[in-house]
Amino acid sequence: MTLTFAAPSDAARPLHLVAPEDLDAFLGGLDAAARAFVTATGFAAKPGQVALIPGEDGPAAAVAGLGSPEARRRERFVLARVRAALPAGDWEIAEEMPEEARDEAALGWLLEGYRFDRYAAQTAPGAQLVAPRGCDAARIEAIAAGEALTRDLINTPACDMGPDALQAAVESLAQEFGAGTTTVLGDDLLTEGFPMIHAVGRAAATQPRLVEMRWGDAGPLLTLVGKGVCFDTGGLNLKPGSSMALMKKDMGGAATVLGLARTIMALKLPLRLRVLIPAVENAVSGGAFRPGDILTSRKGLTVEINNTDAEGRLVLADALALAAEEESALTVSMATLTGAARVAVGPDLAPFYTGDDTLAGVLSEAGTRAADPVWRMPFWDPYETMLEPGIADLDNAPKGGFAGSITAALFLRRFAPESYLHFDIYGWQPTAAPGRPKGGVGQGARALLQALPRALGL
Repeated sequence: MTLTFAAPSDAARPLHLVAPEDLDAFLGGLDAAARAFVTATGFAAKPGQVALIPGEDGPAAAVAGLGSPEARRRERFVLARVRAALPAGDWEIAEEMPEEARDEAALGWLLEGYRFDRYAAQTAPGAQLVAPRGCDAARIEAIAAGEALTRDLINTPACDMGPDALQAAVESLAQEFGAGTTTVLGDDLLTEGFPMIHAVGRAAATQPRLVEMRWGDAGPLLTLVGKGVCFDTGGLNLKPGSSMALMKKDMGGAATVLGLARTIMALKLPLRLRVLIPAVENAVSGGAFRPGDILTSRKGLTVEINNTDAEGRLVLADALALAAEEESALTVSMATLTGAARVAVGPDLAPFYTGDDTLAGVLSEAGTRAADPVWRMPFWDPYETMLEPGIADLDNAPKGGFAGSITAALFLRRFAPESYLHFDIYGWQPTAAPGRPKGGVGQGARALLQALPRALGL
């Protein structure tokens, strides 16, 4: 699947994008026959509403509704709705658009073409778009390709996306862009100092591993750490079936990091990139780690295991400790970490944590501009005591159920370097929306990409 724009062509038909407040002016610019036809269709410029303007050999043009200003604030990717309603062929937006609205429209159009077709044929829209005038087509195509990679990885079930397949995905991406990779595998995790990654993954049929990718030789170092739990049974604290059904997506942090890495490399951003993926399956067997176990992390901190289903923070902790051993301009972790985050903000917002107020402001603004909404959550220091069980340095699952996303973030902060940003994402679109079919979805990556120039001084 290729999410790209059509080449400029004289055969491309004009697509007019009209808001309700501009409808009368638009209709006034049409000839009488076209105006009468559009009016007869009942076209009112509602979001995604389409009217075809006839010509001698079929539709000569189309007009699509953008909706009211309130509707445009509420719904992303309105043009994605339009794509599905247009007949096959090449189309070209007729009007000039403000930069942010133009880029959102163009990206939404491309993302609407995404189909997960690994296991069954899927029909993609036949309508194609010439890149809107003034937009950076290569950048938008790179963003769409990164998002498609993220979605493909999340949507692939664990039978075909175990730790070994996730490693292969990293290596394939590295080969495509001339990056280098190293992997620490199985019992070598113990000798190389990653005991918690080993403990979480040792019960599975496929060995646990830490996969690292490096790209670039100049500029500030950006380190991306992605939770790669390819399937999460909950371990000995076994999940009920209803909670296990979507656990193929528990590597959504790794998938989102890899999609972002792909975009960064495709755009040749002037930075050095380091990607760390602890790839495991949290399974049940005689070798599974147990409630009550105390693990010693790479950093030397001891962790009491009060719930084997709070495993993501364990594998991330070892990876973050490794990241902290080398100075980065910014270290970012992305993880489908807690249900508490979903209770707090729902599936559509990507909550993030940082102690840097300036970075938080830059990221929030970037999320709005990139149509990738994010929401700051607090590193609330008074909750630190909830992490301290008494017989070990840390508790992986504080009792009581309060502030679960915050305490998980505070846990990770104990292992991370000073310049640190954490995303607790959902990674799944529960119902289809414009540009976002039901299934795996990236969250926070576009916001971070938009923020990087200011965050890193690029």
